[in-house]
Amino acid sequence: MRVSGTVPLFATALLALAASGPVPAGAAAESGGGGAHCARQERVHVPGAALQQSACLDDLTTAALAGTPYTDTADQAGLTAKGTRNPSDVPGSQIDGYFPDDSTSNPTHGWQHDAQFVIRLPDHWNGGLVVTGSPGNRKQYSTDAAISDRVLAQGYAYAATDKGNTGPDFYRDGKRPGDAIVEWNNRTTQLTRAAKKAVAQRYGRAPRRTYMTGISNAGYLTRWQLENHPELYDGGVDWEGTLWTADGPNLLTSLPTAVSYGLGKADADDLYRVGFARGSEFLWAYHQKAYWGITQKIYRAELDPSYDSKCPGPSAGSTTDELLAPCASDASYDYAARPTSVHRAVARIALSGRIGKPLITLQGDLDTLLPIASDADVYGRLVDDRGRGRLHRSYTVQDGTHTDGLYDTYPDRLRPVLPCYRSAFDVLTAWVEDGARPPADHTIARPASGDVVNSCSATAVAAATRP
Repeated sequence: MRVSGTVPLFATALLALAASGPVPAGAAAESGGGGAHCARQERVHVPGAALQQSACLDDLTTAALAGTPYTDTADQAGLTAKGTRNPSDVPGSQIDGYFPDDSTSNPTHGWQHDAQFVIRLPDHWNGGLVVTGSPGNRKQYSTDAAISDRVLAQGYAYAATDKGNTGPDFYRDGKRPGDAIVEWNNRTTQLTRAAKKAVAQRYGRAPRRTYMTGISNAGYLTRWQLENHPELYDGGVDWEGTLWTADGPNLLTSLPTAVSYGLGKADADDLYRVGFARGSEFLWAYHQKAYWGITQKIYRAELDPSYDSKCPGPSAGSTTDELLAPCASDASYDYAARPTSVHRAVARIALSGRIGKPLITLQGDLDTLLPIASDADVYGRLVDDRGRGRLHRSYTVQDGTHTDGLYDTYPDRLRPVLPCYRSAFDVLTAWVEDGARPPADHTIARPASGDVVNSCSATAVAAATRP
């Protein structure tokens, strides 16, 4: 590591913004600043980059880039539901590269180099920039289908980072407990500053608006950036961001109970007590196998490595079964009883709620990795306690869970969060740019009919209007 109320969606306001189907390429673009296809591409030099490669592409979206070196559809697996409609035909230039770093967990492009990034610059620019990081421990292309495609079609420039370390062994990066996650925040700040300058080189002026956004760990990044570097952004949308607080709740206060349940040492009431939602029980077996064990052991290894030095050890596993298997010792992990040094490590990455720019938080009420009762609900109270409630809105997506891909397995019980995320992004930009007051915190009801994969509300209309 080396760094340089249950109502249809927004029914009380901005109803027309809730449709989330494809957006025609350049539909939101303003005149000027674009020029010819890939104009000024040769002038764009990403500040601080140790390496960059530019390409002029006829289409920057996933539909065209799938199967090319310019995206990685495998790394996007599970994040969107089948049948999701995305826009395409967005010409422009793409810059891939990396910042100086001494860790090598990201193999993309054969570089074996962390701190990789992608910057996309559409020909038809609307004057804005969207920045994100990778969810989980994925890499820089992981949210191309979920985020990049649509914001590019709206005319935004786009930048994403791998956060400086990737994969289940990310906890090996750094020297002190918490170093790897500290780097996530630093890399996001670094990319935002560099992307702003790259955008100015390409279009002849700096972005008029810059938005931070992301899913899961990148939702955490969104919160952290708006708390610690609000000067860099105009607002953000936090999609089920991970909550870290020094005294709890955090992942290490809920997941040990989930691990204990999976090992037969806890019951359903224990899971309810740490925040897991009633009604989410049908998802527990899958999360027991795919998420709870691995997530607890690798984040505990990052923040409390002395607890069990043998598990996970130098690697979380070399086979799928080894990776997903929990550490038996984690069933009895008690964060509250751990030494002060552990709480100090978490404090290094903790959230305060002291946001400095408008933020919309969005989370499904059936999230079975980050229970909403111990995550978004708690973060909303943190923001209020800091006196920043006027800058924050929190919306609960009825029947939404942590990964939209699970909708395909349970279409009668779940609904994708993505269309509501897209609507929330539009509400944010109307809030920031037009002064349109967003609706109060509420639950977004599941549509009684219609295309739940591509529309957040059955009552929404397609035309975008603003006051």
